[in-house]
Parts: sequence; C-alpha cells; structure tokens
Amino acid sequence: MFNIDLDLIKKYDRPGPRYTSYPTAPQFNNSFTSEKYLDEIIRTNNELNPPELSLYYHLPFCDTLCYFCGCNMIITRNRDRIKEYIRYLKNEIDLLRTYIVDRRKVAQLHWGGGTPTHLDPDEIFDLIAYINKSFEFNKNAEEGCEIDPRGLTKDHLAALRNGGFNRISMGVQDFNEQVQKAVNRVQPEEMTRQVVSWVRELGFQSINLDLIYGLPFQTAESFAKTVDAIINISPDRVAVFNYAHVPWMKKHMALIKEEDLPKPEEKLQILKMTIEKLTGAGYDFIGMDHFAKPDDELAVALKEKKLYRNFQGYSTHAGTDLYGMGITSISQIGKCYSQNVKKEKEYFNLIDEGIFPIERGFYLSDDDLLRRHVITKIMCDFELDFDAVEKQFGIEFNKYFESSLKGVSEFIDDELVKLTDRRLEVTTMGRMLIRNIAMNFDAYLERKDINARYSRTV
Repeated sequence: MFNIDLDLIKKYDRPGPRYTSYPTAPQFNNSFTSEKYLDEIIRTNNELNPPELSLYYHLPFCDTLCYFCGCNMIITRNRDRIKEYIRYLKNEIDLLRTYIVDRRKVAQLHWGGGTPTHLDPDEIFDLIAYINKSFEFNKNAEEGCEIDPRGLTKDHLAALRNGGFNRISMGVQDFNEQVQKAVNRVQPEEMTRQVVSWVRELGFQSINLDLIYGLPFQTAESFAKTVDAIINISPDRVAVFNYAHVPWMKKHMALIKEEDLPKPEEKLQILKMTIEKLTGAGYDFIGMDHFAKPDDELAVALKEKKLYRNFQGYSTHAGTDLYGMGITSISQIGKCYSQNVKKEKEYFNLIDEGIFPIERGFYLSDDDLLRRHVITKIMCDFELDFDAVEKQFGIEFNKYFESSLKGVSEFIDDELVKLTDRRLEVTTMGRMLIRNIAMNFDAYLERKDINARYSRTV
C-alpha cells in the first residue's frame, strides 16, 4: 500500500487526454477516407511479418439508460433492429476478410457497447460462430466481453464461454442503493455476486469489475463499503474511473443533478481511500485507474515491460493491428486511425455498397509515430530510455524534446518523475498523474479548448 498526497493531486487535477491513442481522437478528420483505410490494410498485409489482429465489435444496444454513461449506445427493446444490426456486422466481417491475408491470426477479441449481453444467448453464439469461422485465432487468444448483470442469465455466459471467450468485464459503479437510483442503474450486490459465481463456475480465466467515483450522493465513508465488498468478491482486475459530468456532450447526463454530485474535496478523499484499500488488499496499482492481482497478466506485463495501451485501455497485446467493426468503432492499423460512421442507416448503406463505413480518421506523420512511441512508453512502462528512442528514430532526444523536458521539471520538483541524463522514470505517486506527465510530449494540445474536449486527469 502507498499513501496518497492529496495536495499534489489537487495541484495537477486538470483536463487532459487519456491517451488511448496518440494523436487523440479530437485530431481525427473527415479527409481520411475508406480508400486510405484500405491502402493501409494492403500495406500492412505486405509486410514481411504482418501484425497479428485485435478485433473489436461494437454492440451499441442497451435495455435501459444509465445516466452516467459516456458510451456510444442505443436504448432499444426492438429485437428486429438488433437482428438487422448483427446481419450487417457479419457483412462488415465479410468485407474485411476480402482484404486480410490468411496468415494474420487473431491475438485478441473484445466485445463492447452498449451492452453486448443485450443480445440473447442464441444471437451471441451465432455471432461468435461467424467470427470464429471468418478468422483463425491463436491458441492463447485473449477474448473478452463487457456484460451487464441486469437481465443476464447463466445461458448468456455459457454462450460466450462455449464460443471461446475467456475474460469478462462488468460494471458495478457503486453498491449503494441511493447512488444506484440516482443514476438509474439498480444493481444489487447479490446480483453481482451471483454473476461472478457463474463466471467462475463456467471457467472464465479472468474477471474485471468497474467502479466509478464522483457519482451523486457518494462519500468516502459510503464508497468504502463498496470497495470492501469488491475486495471480498476478489476479482482479478479492478478499474476505478472518474465520473466526468459533461451534459453539454452527453445530454442524458443532465438527468443527474449537479448539486447531488460530491464536491471536489470529497472526490479526492474517495479516490485516496479507494487506492489505499485496494493496494492494501494486495492489488498492484497498474497506473492511472487500473488495479490487478500480482499474478494477473496485466500485472505481469507491467513487470516485464510488455504492457500496451489502445482504445480498450491497458492491454497485454502490443504490436497488433486493431480492427473495429460496427457503428462508431475505432481502428488502429499501421500508421493510421479510423472511426466508423455513427448512424445505423449510413452504416448499412455503405456496407451494402461494399464500402468500408469510415467517417473520419488520421494518418500519422513521422513526428506522430515518434511521439506515440514516447507517450506509450511513459504510460505503460512508466520509464523512458532516451538511448533506445534515439536508436529507433534517429534523433537527438534532449534536443528534439527540449521543451517537453522543460515541462517535466515541475514534476521532478514534486518527486513525481526522476530524470537522469539518459532516462526518465515515473515514481509510484507519479503513476496517478501519468496523463499530466504524458501531456508534456503532446504536440497537439491547445489550451483554449482543452476543458471542453477532455475529462479531468483525477
């Protein structure tokens, strides 16, 4: 366990990117087309050792609206609408398979949403079977799915497990009933425990539980009961996210009354308590908002300097090309990022025309590739070897990043970063503020609109 310095947290609590990509999504533009996307697929196919595949499927449908949700989701109980969407997902798979060479195997699969388990068990198994038929998977592929225990049956989980899924992630947020009612997500602790029991009984390798701090009516004292219950449930991983109240971006968040939200000081006390309890219970602090048991692959990857970061957050699969399918999904392949269109009708029309449903994206320059490497190393290894960067990119590090290193000086003074002539190391306390440290190496940040675009770093 380590102690949290709240004065430092307050000092650096400001808006900033989460760096699931660099450059970040606000830099994506409409000049990036499906033709450029296809060109990059072909280019990576032709590499001597083309990257393995990471597949993401966006299943946007939910049964009810959670007021805190920041995801791209659709509230519907129209089963025909869901079936039509699945049919077009299969068509997008077919389109991609037209161009991906057979020797590229899948190392990672993830279903997100929305609520993937809003599909019924037969729909789940049918879609899995189609994916498994369309791609060849590595023997030890990581296959994860986000689930909602409300309305979930053991048959849903059995369909996932029988189809090859081995990891489950589930939102808990908070077990406090008053908090749950305020955000329109009533999920009793007993329900969560039942689902965790099913997950273990069915032989999934790992389970992650998500918590959110900063929700209405939360206090450090009340949230401590939820954290204690989570420790008792003993998931393999825990994520603790900061609720970003942005009703100007997500209109449904206006259903949460601002006067019910905890004050900034209370939020920091909640965060401090949560981190100290989890690390005191034996969880390794991975960085930013992730925790894992010491024998979990995430913790092992951190120790072995094999941790990676992409649009799903921290990952153990570096070096893969990420192909996102479904509306709003984001891909990261080779030197580009792309995002699919947001509307179902437009998505369907483009797929019908045999066109990749790309709405926007970004092609990385040499400077972008360099800075992406540096920021990824800082976010994942929590250290940076200047000599290694110079050797890989042919630059003089201190000269190229002169202004960045000046920006880091404040973090050195506060003992969040250690800097030698040839190395930058992030301290344990610095991991809490890793986004702030990484921001010094970002060439795109514009102070005039940073408040509107990004959540706060703590």
